[in-house]
Amino acid sequence: MASVSDAELKNMTQDERARALGMTTEQLTGKQLYVEFDPDAEERFTYPWAPEVDFNKRTELDCDGKTTTEVNSSIRDLMAKGYGTIVLHNPRGMHSLGVGILSKLNLIIEGSTGYFTVGLLDGPNVRITGRVGWSCGENMMSGTIMIEKNAGSTFGAAIRGGDLVCRGSVGSRTGIDQKGGTIIVGGDTGALSGFMMQRGRMVVCGNAGKNLGDSMYDGTIFVGGDIKSLGVDAVEAELSDLDKAWLTRKLTQYGLMPDKGVDHFTKVVAGKQLWNYDNLEPSEKKLIL
Repeated sequence: MASVSDAELKNMTQDERARALGMTTEQLTGKQLYVEFDPDAEERFTYPWAPEVDFNKRTELDCDGKTTTEVNSSIRDLMAKGYGTIVLHNPRGMHSLGVGILSKLNLIIEGSTGYFTVGLLDGPNVRITGRVGWSCGENMMSGTIMIEKNAGSTFGAAIRGGDLVCRGSVGSRTGIDQKGGTIIVGGDTGALSGFMMQRGRMVVCGNAGKNLGDSMYDGTIFVGGDIKSLGVDAVEAELSDLDKAWLTRKLTQYGLMPDKGVDHFTKVVAGKQLWNYDNLEPSEKKLIL
């Protein structure tokens, strides 16, 4: 690391400080692509204990007067009987509804739910006609979740795969610690969205609050409206033709394509100046932040 005085560092831009402290010169090595599944082995795309369900076999379940445990147990019992489409009525803001479903299923929730709705999913396609509380879709692995109205804070926390979509607006810290997958917001998102994002894509068709992408390590955020401010180490990047093609396909798929197209979207990525943050002295960390 080059010898640079504190006075010199204070007069530098953030990019110049990072380079002077040697934060952008280290090459990350040793990364390898691990193939989890053989694409030709279809039986490995489901868990061995997953029930065989028929999407054309449909049933309905009234949540009124039942506890969350009773409703979630009923969902699993119906899946064990081969029902592939289940409609829940009268959820009345019930918390932790439909969590931990690890197999194929069409789940339709008619109404609004509370916090931790349909978290820990791996496979189902979910549609919720009302609103949801905070942490909807938390730790989702695969499948799709569509929210017709608004969602609370920490929407898609630690999501790892699949598509999580809200047609309305969402609260703060959307996609906190996002590790993969796609989050799409038809309206606005609150402060600190994309905080500590590691991988995946986030699309906000409306405006974004303060500190967007703060401390993000990797991944991509697209914003169609105004950005209140960018967080630490979040920077704007050029919107490529591949980005535009992907945005067009995804937003059209969920009926959220803006009338004016996608050319106006702002692309935000990690500046990668914090990748070696742990190697710095405390005084150097303060200068970077």
